[in-house]
Amino acid sequence: MVKIVSNKHYRMMKKHFIILLMTLGLQSCVGAQKDSEIFTIYLVRHSEKELTSSNHSDPPLSKCGEQRSESLSNFLRDVNLDVIYSSDYIRTKSTALPTALSKGLEISEYNPQELEDFSKLLIDSKQDALVVGHSNTTGVLAGLLVGEEIGAFDLNIYDRVYQVLIYNNSGELHLLHTAFDCSDAMKR
Repeated sequence: MVKIVSNKHYRMMKKHFIILLMTLGLQSCVGAQKDSEIFTIYLVRHSEKELTSSNHSDPPLSKCGEQRSESLSNFLRDVNLDVIYSSDYIRTKSTALPTALSKGLEISEYNPQELEDFSKLLIDSKQDALVVGHSNTTGVLAGLLVGEEIGAFDLNIYDRVYQVLIYNNSGELHLLHTAFDCSDAMKR
């Protein structure tokens, strides 16, 4: 027995079949995403330091540096972070502090002299992280995370944010720039 299906009925069945296939496809993508490990590491240099400080080896942040640190916290407001790392300097800890307070996180210390070991720890931990470092370590660490050679950058650069997306043990680097400008902030 052959059943004759109207053209209208055929289009409706076809539409439902396509919706069913799309639903199954989306579910398999969602399942694949849950099984894979995706996390993001943000790396920044400390904010501007006080150049007239009597403590030349470990100066605090300048007023501009304090404002830039607050701006960084706002920049990362909607970013999920599991952990925040800083080297053991007043300027790096002070840069990380506003973000740590806003996220309710402690600041963990790392040794900037052991970047290879630290990069392995960051990858093995599989956590969304913020790392505050220095002009001679931040780019280098970002490079280690993605398997590229990136060197130090100029001492006058403070607006870079290295975003490293790790997916299935492979890193992808994005270089972002914050819009904060000290001269604008000091006028307020």
